Amino acid sequence: MIYQTENALQRHRAIDKFKKLLEKKAIIEIIEKKPKRTYKQNRYLHLILGFFSLETGYTLEETKQEIFKKIVNPSLFYEGEVGEIVPIQRWRSSATLDTSEMTIAIEKFRDYSSSQAGIYLPSPDEKEFLNSIEIELKNNHIIK
Repeated sequence: MIYQTENALQRHRAIDKFKKLLEKKAIIEIIEKKPKRTYKQNRYLHLILGFFSLETGYTLEETKQEIFKKIVNPSLFYEGEVGEIVPIQRWRSSATLDTSEMTIAIEKFRDYSSSQAGIYLPSPDEKEFLNSIEIELKNNHIIK
């Protein structure tokens, strides 16, 4: 079950459920549910990643994996190495970021794009610029 602890009734229900599980000596897992990134954030991210790709000649996947994750935001995405025979790096999926982590990652990417590549990426409220990017990405078959 998922409970919103800010709601007094749901908080009370969660405590009751927890006590019952303790009485049963059950094996339980307690995790915090963080808000997932929004559809708007995801759409915005893909527009600016696509625009950066168009401007630099990198593929969308290269921009996302190599630049956005590994160069600009390794502290958010790098999970460490796994494997004893052949160590490989494990990188977190952007789908696992919550809204605040995604906001941080996007802002760092916008800063990087401007300072390192000389490419201005519009903010989320620059609708006209974002619409023109979307059209250009569709015309170049970078997004559907």
